[in-house]
Amino acid sequence: MLRTLALSLLAACCAAGAPHAAAPAPRAVDQLDIQRYAGKWYEIARLPSALQRACVGDATVEYTPAPNGGLHINNRCRAKDGSVAAVSGTATRAEDAAGAQYQAPFLQPAGDYWVIGLDGEYRWAVVGSPDRKALWILARAPQLPPELLEQALGVARAQGYAVDELQYTPQR
Repeated sequence: MLRTLALSLLAACCAAGAPHAAAPAPRAVDQLDIQRYAGKWYEIARLPSALQRACVGDATVEYTPAPNGGLHINNRCRAKDGSVAAVSGTATRAEDAAGAQYQAPFLQPAGDYWVIGLDGEYRWAVVGSPDRKALWILARAPQLPPELLEQALGVARAQGYAVDELQYTPQR
């Protein structure tokens, strides 16, 4: 009887299984030269988002330095009817930020905006949210050569983003 009880207890423990460890949060780049990062970037790809539901192409973002290490952000895209949709605001450095972590309260929904990957020559950048629901691959030119795109995708993939769900952005 004692043996049956012990085996039942062992089976129950095994069935419950060990708790799954949550994936570690993505990591923002340690250093971001705001002056080099400033300027126009083209959206190469993005995870689908409500913020850009109306965008069908020609999506760009322009960054300008803001006080206290923040970024003024001006997002633009071409809508289905041919008009230009735009949203602008200022992202501030996240409190106790580790690297290039920003908060963008003007986005709907408001959220964290982290630069998680950056080419050493500032030719491409990968921006995402720590919950992995938002991701953008950006480049200084409307198209990104395949080898550079693969580098950017590799950064996102290594940090646990669903790169297979990316929507590629037509640029004219």
